[in-house]
Amino acid sequence: MRRTWCVGLLLGAALLAGCGDPGSGGNEAAPPSAPGDTASTPSQTTRQRPEADRQDKRKAPDRDAPARKRPRPTVLYLGDSLAMENQDVLGSLLRDQLGARYTSAPYSGTTLCDYLEATGEDSLVPDKDKAATLVRELRPDYVVLQFWGNAWGYTPCMKGVTYDKARDTYLSRYAADARELADQITDAARDAGGKRPKVVWVSQGPDPITPDRVRQVNGIYRQQAAATGDLVSDAGKSVSPASGRYTWAEKLPCTAYERAHPEYCTERESGRTALHRPKDYLHFCMAPTTAKSRPCPVRSPGIRRIAQAVTDTIRAHTH
Repeated sequence: MRRTWCVGLLLGAALLAGCGDPGSGGNEAAPPSAPGDTASTPSQTTRQRPEADRQDKRKAPDRDAPARKRPRPTVLYLGDSLAMENQDVLGSLLRDQLGARYTSAPYSGTTLCDYLEATGEDSLVPDKDKAATLVRELRPDYVVLQFWGNAWGYTPCMKGVTYDKARDTYLSRYAADARELADQITDAARDAGGKRPKVVWVSQGPDPITPDRVRQVNGIYRQQAAATGDLVSDAGKSVSPASGRYTWAEKLPCTAYERAHPEYCTERESGRTALHRPKDYLHFCMAPTTAKSRPCPVRSPGIRRIAQAVTDTIRAHTH
């Protein structure tokens, strides 16, 4: 029961509203896409501050456990629709494995400039959830930034700069926004009288639509982290084939964790697991996407892989 080609195009545009760029680049053909977050409905996100964290702040320190003197990190997680679907799983892993205090405020369809202060009406992120505002309020130890690099026509603060039509301009603008966002985080921490948090730039997985774009975006993250002494979490590697870091795959061999927890190994008989739903080339949630953005409601191997990689990066730095 195939729908018309016109409907297919509309569905493809809906998916890309979440994170991607519809330009195929060069002579590459963009694959069809499934519905995703609609451009007319930016994420309605609620900051994730579990009651357990608030209760923990009132507990007296455990003076009988010297082996556990490592401080509990405070982590702030910002990003686009990939962060939106990841946020609950990342929060659970950070709390369970590192005892972290955790806040998330992702918005689907966004890119770096949306979290900059002074973007006004051109931003999809309200002032209360700008990166600098949250840093002043929460004084986090880590600010985790996960952005696919959305830069097609919808993201207003990009002023129409898109990768497919102006690659050099897009990459220059993206690098400038990364610098500005890092600077605003630094200034906000100073204004609050606290220590500057480490920024964790999350590298992205393969992009089947504009494969070289995501490679260059990841390069911008590495350069920015090196310039400011910050961190890169190569979470995208965890959803890439061992044979090719930037080769897109719908399914990959199950990891040791997934084999030990069969609910995460979706095709046990072949030892492979699904990272994407069929025809959704960007997101990792195994539940259908909806018009209103939400954290992923079902177990999803790709999301857990990414969240574990970010957790491991913070663990390595704290230890």
